[in-house]
Amino acid sequence: MSVSYSGRRIRGVPGGFTLIEVLLVLVILVTLASLAVNAYDGIRKRANINAARVQIGLFESQLALYQLSVKDYPSPDQGLEALRNPPSDLANPDSWDGPYLDRAVPLDPWGNPYQYQYPGKSNPEKYDLWSFGPDLRDGTADDIGNWVQE
Repeated sequence: MSVSYSGRRIRGVPGGFTLIEVLLVLVILVTLASLAVNAYDGIRKRANINAARVQIGLFESQLALYQLSVKDYPSPDQGLEALRNPPSDLANPDSWDGPYLDRAVPLDPWGNPYQYQYPGKSNPEKYDLWSFGPDLRDGTADDIGNWVQE
């Protein structure tokens, strides 16, 4: 067997991948992985927004039941916890027909408490119920609430 360093393949020695070929495959794999991660982040963000909207809708149903029983919505001090435990300052404690929630009041998908204000600024005849949304800041365009978005 003869060895030649002129760039030609040596007979009888199996061919392998060059460093350039291996690096090219790695670049392609990293590019595909980054595209998949970016797509996943977008899907996860939309899923969290939809989950917050659904949870706010469920709270609205329970607050309507509370209002039918007690004849008013919880005060800001009572908050959403009034759906779980009877408030100690109710005018007629026997009117509370709860618990209106089976479990503790959940946090929003970003791990923060839902915000509740009665009477509401956006819904003066009712209440405002919202999440700070993905940016975790109040009063920004990505807040998710029970009011009509303009």
